[in-house]
Amino acid sequence: MTTDQFTVAGKTAIVTGASSGIGRVVAERFADDGANVVVCSREQENVDPVAEEIGESALAVECDVTDREAVDALVSATVAEFGGLDVLVNNAGASFMAGFDDISTNGWAKILDINLTGTYHCTQSAGEALKEDSEGSGSGGSVINVASVAGQQGSPYMSHYGSAKAGVINLTRSLAFEWAESGVRVNCVAPGFVATEGLESQMGISAEDVAREDVERRVGLSEEIADVVQFLASPASSYVVGETITAAGVPDIMESPEL
Repeated sequence: MTTDQFTVAGKTAIVTGASSGIGRVVAERFADDGANVVVCSREQENVDPVAEEIGESALAVECDVTDREAVDALVSATVAEFGGLDVLVNNAGASFMAGFDDISTNGWAKILDINLTGTYHCTQSAGEALKEDSEGSGSGGSVINVASVAGQQGSPYMSHYGSAKAGVINLTRSLAFEWAESGVRVNCVAPGFVATEGLESQMGISAEDVAREDVERRVGLSEEIADVVQFLASPASSYVVGETITAAGVPDIMESPEL
């Protein structure tokens, strides 16, 4: 049995929010499989070490996804360095916990700007390059948006974040329909709790606390989300268009009452 359909070798990918957590693991996974990766974050000093560790197949670019000029420069740098663009992973995001009554206008706007408008900026800016790749190679470009289960079912004290991620999920499905005729697939991953630096700072849970062989759990690893992202970036998912794959461990369901 061949597994070649799962490879991203030879592709060029932009991964936003790649200085740590899910984004960094995705970039490293892609590079290990033979892809060129452009890693970006708001601070150059945060992505330089990632690119240095990956090696010659990586390019580090400072980019604030809320700044359209910076995003356009990111895409231009990618095409200039590697000759095109095959995959865009919209992973950059931000959140903080607060009750709805305590969220300021600025706080609300900032979270939507980073999570939703940032996805819009990156995807629209990269669209021409992704469509050109689809026409040239025949394999098709791919956009993978990273949302959250908070955008699917809501989350107390995260109404701003959940609203932004719900927008990302809807954008995924809407754009998938529009861009299908151009040969670009648009899909989404909705992780549950993942043991990243952010989760550790907020909830005190680290990757060391997670047993990967344990199916019955509520917290996952960045590597497990990267597995899904690579699948969506590869030819193996050629029939998956406009979907949101939930990766959140054991689901919350209503159990039958004891009689």
